[in-house]
Amino acid sequence: MSDAETPPDFDPVAPNTGEEFEPVDVFPDSDDFDLRPGADSCYKCSTCDTNCPVAEVDDDFPGPKFQGPEQWRLKQSDDDHDIDDSVMDCSNCMRCDNACPSGVPLSQMHNTARGEYVSEQMDKLSVEYIRNRILANYRTSAFFASKVPRLANFAMNFGPARWVMEKTLGVTSERDFPAFAKQTFREWWADRGGQVQSRENARAARKRRGLPEDADKKVAYFHGCYSNYNTPEVAKAMVRVYEHFGYEIVAPEQKCSGTPMFANGMLDDARRHAETNVSSMSELVDEGYHAIASCTSCSMALRQEYPELFDIDGIDKVAENTFEAIEYLRIHEDLTSEVQAADVDGELAEEFAYHAPCHSRNQGLDRQAVELFRDLDGVEVEDVGDSCSGISGTYGWKEEKYEKSMAIGEEMFEHMDHAEGETGMTECPTCAMQMEHGSGYEIRHPLELLEAALVE
Repeated sequence: MSDAETPPDFDPVAPNTGEEFEPVDVFPDSDDFDLRPGADSCYKCSTCDTNCPVAEVDDDFPGPKFQGPEQWRLKQSDDDHDIDDSVMDCSNCMRCDNACPSGVPLSQMHNTARGEYVSEQMDKLSVEYIRNRILANYRTSAFFASKVPRLANFAMNFGPARWVMEKTLGVTSERDFPAFAKQTFREWWADRGGQVQSRENARAARKRRGLPEDADKKVAYFHGCYSNYNTPEVAKAMVRVYEHFGYEIVAPEQKCSGTPMFANGMLDDARRHAETNVSSMSELVDEGYHAIASCTSCSMALRQEYPELFDIDGIDKVAENTFEAIEYLRIHEDLTSEVQAADVDGELAEEFAYHAPCHSRNQGLDRQAVELFRDLDGVEVEDVGDSCSGISGTYGWKEEKYEKSMAIGEEMFEHMDHAEGETGMTECPTCAMQMEHGSGYEIRHPLELLEAALVE
């Protein structure tokens, strides 16, 4: 056939499979969260594993990559695949999220897997489950302890009682239990006059600052369990600092943020608490309030873990309007200028060794305190490095995890030891426990220093 000839019509024949083609359903439909897009984004670079503080000190821990996308794929393609029990060795520090260059939702996968392991595979009569349930629901035990704080403080640190707790429940006897306050923050808040008094204080501050007395400046304070029951001085500092800037504060009904429950796979418990928190906070957001937390783990729970794990009405709205306390002031006020014009004397005129909590780093707040206070007369703030403190909430309270937690924290302890000051600073209450335990330093919250600098 020459080039001039017209080719015949091309009429391809459809392949004959003998039956109608049906694609293989590798990932069947499910009511569970679809984590496949995140798993598919993992290209096995192992950056998460090299940044995992647990994997660094425990050669038997398979690391975030296995606990996340690899285990998730196995579970989706094999109905008989059980969650590996090593998922309980994850401390939920969430550093893997921060390290991943592809944005794989590693901590969401870990939390989901851990919740499934506890729900379906863990013996509910085992000592480990009972111990974990008690630690995860710290708010319950703290509520009762706060009714008799002196007795609770004595009993919880009584040597024989600690020995019994370690032998029967596996709660390490190496640590001192934090003291319960003689008056909780919410008791102080009510005695002070609550929202009514805060409104009066805020209006007086606005007038003093030359602002309209009816300016729309109001926040809803999520104080969390620890600031309520153990360190109300942090919550009081937060209230006074915000009122100094003219903000009216409300302390709504709230339960635990759920952070210790996520870490222990108690997702049903976490959901019950989240429903209360989202309900009260979402109503206030509708009224123009922003949610403020003085603990970085609490702000992380509300703004990231809630929408990742739960489908609750109003949850995205709350997440979008939640801020860490100092972060919010840096956004909405000229905080840097006010701090530069201030000075500190007295007991807080110190050189501070500052540790940024892992959950602070995940929110991009790891240099916040160092940057804010570097020009404050009377103090020096030295960053003691980017290592994990190692305690990770309840993780370091477990007898079998104690040595690991201390090994993880060793780098931080060394940096603190070489720092100029002998007072520590951090936003996380459990990091503060670890810092004090490993160094002997007194630990303060940045809000306490901010109060000392700005509030007369």
